[in-house]
Amino acid sequence: MYEMVKDPVCHMQVASTSFATEYEGCYYAFCSAQCRERFMATPHLYIGFPGNPAPAQEGKKVIKRRHLLLSAPLDAMQAEQVKLALLEMMGVDEVSIEGDKIEIQYDLIQATAEQIADRLASIGTDLGGDWMDRLKLAFINNLEEIEISSLQVDGRMRYPLTNGNALD
Repeated sequence: MYEMVKDPVCHMQVASTSFATEYEGCYYAFCSAQCRERFMATPHLYIGFPGNPAPAQEGKKVIKRRHLLLSAPLDAMQAEQVKLALLEMMGVDEVSIEGDKIEIQYDLIQATAEQIADRLASIGTDLGGDWMDRLKLAFINNLEEIEISSLQVDGRMRYPLTNGNALD
């Protein structure tokens, strides 16, 4: 008989060998590959740091909002299909679609950007045509905008050097 342990992501009781993973010398078990993926993407959201509990351990949410811009608007039926499919995901709290704009609000503890990107690709396949590429491109462009924004300081761009310093 296997020892039962708590999944650090969803808190379900699982066998200690279920989707077992070692992280920083400790062993963790998960109810599913999805929980393991969420943990591995941001482990300290679930286990914290020495002396500091994780947001998940304190019952907190870590809300992320993504704004996607499509190359063409979805029609009403497509928009509803995209919205319902995203809302089926664990951790996705809100989805609004207006024309060529999609806004997704989700809990980083329960969903990763990669899982949302995969769901968008799957939805795009269901929509047919070139929607898979359009939805993936909108998500990729959003990630690039976030990266570019993080390089800006006082309206100027900072260019990272290989030694960790930055030039203005």
